[in-house]
Amino acid sequence: MQAAPVRATAIPSFTDAVRAIESLLMSSGQRTARRNAWTSVLEDRRRAKDRVEAQRVLEAAASRS
Repeated sequence: MQAAPVRATAIPSFTDAVRAIESLLMSSGQRTARRNAWTSVLEDRRRAKDRVEAQRVLEAAASRS
């Protein structure tokens, strides 16, 4: 007697499921806008970090003189 074949189907992660739903609901333009917005957020954070570092350097230079 031969055993019945076993079918294994991977269950998608929550993130995969959200991305799939997002791709169905959002047009490509909305996805692009969202990606651009996130890129802007990251760039703003980088600039803020650079400003803090520049301020530290200026304060350190001013305290030496």
